[in-house]
Amino acid sequence: MKLGMVGLGRMGANMTRRLTRGGHAVIAYSHGDAEPIARESGAEWAPSAADLVDRLGKPAIVWLMIPAGAPVDATIAEMLPKLSAGDIVVDGGNSYYRDSVRRAGELAARGIAYLDAGTSGGVWGLENGYCLMVGGEENAVERVRPVFETLAPPDGFARVGGPGAGHYVKMVHNGIEYAMLQSLGEGFEILHASEFGLDLPQIAEVWRYGSVVRSWLLDLLSDALKKDPALEHIRGWVDDSGEGRWTLQEAIDHAVPAPALADALFARFRSRQTDSFSARAIAALRNEFGGHAVRKS
Repeated sequence: MKLGMVGLGRMGANMTRRLTRGGHAVIAYSHGDAEPIARESGAEWAPSAADLVDRLGKPAIVWLMIPAGAPVDATIAEMLPKLSAGDIVVDGGNSYYRDSVRRAGELAARGIAYLDAGTSGGVWGLENGYCLMVGGEENAVERVRPVFETLAPPDGFARVGGPGAGHYVKMVHNGIEYAMLQSLGEGFEILHASEFGLDLPQIAEVWRYGSVVRSWLLDLLSDALKKDPALEHIRGWVDDSGEGRWTLQEAIDHAVPAPALADALFARFRSRQTDSFSARAIAALRNEFGGHAVRKS
């Protein structure tokens, strides 16, 4: 298929590579001097989002991998004069689901489909594939299915509901991730504090085999501890990108008790005030699976 990719950051560039390797024709645009990244990824370069739509022909499929909020609205507004009935816009970023519902309604009034594709996989997605949780009208999802199936590993793509459902499911996915990272960080801080002088890389490694807590996150923590057993070179500052807050607000709105998520979110706030081993472990994990920046000690 032929499609446009707007945004060539950590995720967008690797997704473009996976698509071109899978036989799709990609026209790419991104802010900054990203033309070399587009060329290296096997894509054709467009100098603007509007020009990208022009080059796609009709019907056009445009995938957005840009920060949530105002950048998404601004990019859609820039492309809108070039978009027409039958075109499809896919938002693969971490947009707030209520914004996705609004955008889907606004574009549907013009005959343009909007799909919200919750995307998980981080910097490992190029090799392993991306888990895709897609919301939107079924006929539009089916039209983009070849793209979804190239990006996802086997059984790693699903249409989870109508407009907004994809970003809603991804939001809760990230809320769960917060609590999982926090439990690993806290557990290894307890091990670190014990009087036994425990070998944390050894423990992380042995837990990977047969243990009920074995997981990909534990694999990544094991890798991080092998590089820096005391995590002395990472500051325990843990950012949040919004999804945990949104998930907790949903829990409050529906009177669903979510103490693990709440504690994990508040621990991230605390990490910005004091440095702790658990926060360093979480910062290291986020760097391992998503390439997120770390603050050096």
